[in-house]
Amino acid sequence: MSTFRFPFTHASSITALILLLCMVSAMAGGFKLLTRDDFREGSFARDGHKCVICGRLASEGALNAHHIIDRTLFADGGYYLENAATLCEEVCHMEAEKTLLSVEDVRAAAAIKNYPMPNGFYPEDVIDKWGNYILPNKTRLRGPKFYDEPVQKVLSAAGLLDSFTHYVKYPQTKHLDFSPGLGNDDDIIASLEELEGHECVVTIKMDGENFTMYNDYCHARSLDGRHHPSRNWAKDFHAQRQQEIPELWRVVAENVYAQHSIRYDNLDSYVLGISVWNEFNVALSWDETLEWFKLLDIVPVPTLWRGIVTRKKLMELAESLDTNVHEGLVVRRSDAIPYSAFGRRVCKWVRKGHVQTNDHWMHAHIVANALAGKG
Repeated sequence: MSTFRFPFTHASSITALILLLCMVSAMAGGFKLLTRDDFREGSFARDGHKCVICGRLASEGALNAHHIIDRTLFADGGYYLENAATLCEEVCHMEAEKTLLSVEDVRAAAAIKNYPMPNGFYPEDVIDKWGNYILPNKTRLRGPKFYDEPVQKVLSAAGLLDSFTHYVKYPQTKHLDFSPGLGNDDDIIASLEELEGHECVVTIKMDGENFTMYNDYCHARSLDGRHHPSRNWAKDFHAQRQQEIPELWRVVAENVYAQHSIRYDNLDSYVLGISVWNEFNVALSWDETLEWFKLLDIVPVPTLWRGIVTRKKLMELAESLDTNVHEGLVVRRSDAIPYSAFGRRVCKWVRKGHVQTNDHWMHAHIVANALAGKG
C-alpha cells in the first residue's frame, strides 16, 4: 500500500496544512472553525499572499484577513476560511468595512462559492458585512448591528446612512403544491421541512389588499402609497393608531373594504391584522402578535386551526373550506419568523378560480363589503 506524502517543504508545511484541511472540510460540505491565527494564515495561503481585489502583494503593503461577514454576528466567532478574504489594509479592507465593496464582490474575488452564514441568516440573503439586508432597489434594512457605534461610524463615513429604510414591501406568499389557485406567476414553497413537525397557525385567507402601517406612514403592497378610494377607510384606521406603533416597527393587515371576488356581509373590521414586525425585520410570534393586536385594537384574521403541522393535516383543512365564502388559507409558524425565512415558514392554499372579476377591482366601481350589523 502506498503512503500519501504532503507535497510541501518543511518551511511552508504549517500554512499549507491549514489550507489543505480547510479545503477538505469545504469539499465535505462542512465548515471548519479555525483559531484566529489559522484563520489569518489560511486566508493568506489560499489567496496567494495578495489582495484578492487589487492584487497588492504583502511586500507592497500590509494585508488583512478580512471577515466577509462580521465575526460578531456568528455565535462561534465566524473564524471560517470560507468567511475570509485577503485584502490590502490601506484601501480594499476599508472599502469592504464601509460595505462599498459588497459581500458578493469579495466572495467572487476570493473564489468562494460555498460559505457559512450566521444564525438567522441564509445563503440566499443579500446582506452587507454588518448583517443589514440589501433590497433589490439598493436601499437597506437595519440589521442587528446597525445601531452599534462602530457600524454607525463606518456607514456614516461611507455616506450610506441615508440609504436605509424601514418601509418594506410585504413578501410574496408561496403556494402549497396542491393549491388549485396556483397561477403562472406564482411560486410553490420548495419544501415543508420548516413547517411539518412545528406548531403552526392556519388562518383564513381574506380576499382583500395587503396594507402595512408604521408610526409615520402606511401603504398597500406597493411602497408608493398611491391614492385609491378603497384605501381611505384603512388610512383613517391607521391615523388613529400610528402613534402607538413603535418606531421602526410595522403592522401588516388585510384591507377588505372593497369587494373583490368574494362578498363579505359580516366583517368585524375592514382592516384585519396579519402580522407585526419589529425593528430587526422579524415577525413576532403569533402569541405576541395577538397581544399587540389587542393593544392596538386590531381584529386579527380569522384562525382556522393551530397545532403541529403535517402535510395530511393541511390537505384536510383545505378540503374543509367552503370555497364559496373563503378564498383560501394561510399557514405560518407560530414562533417568530425572520424576514429571510418567510418563504420557508409561511405559505398558502388558494381556491381554484379565485380571481373571478373581469375587470381588475382597482379600475372598477367600488362596492364596499359590509360590517357586522350594518348589512
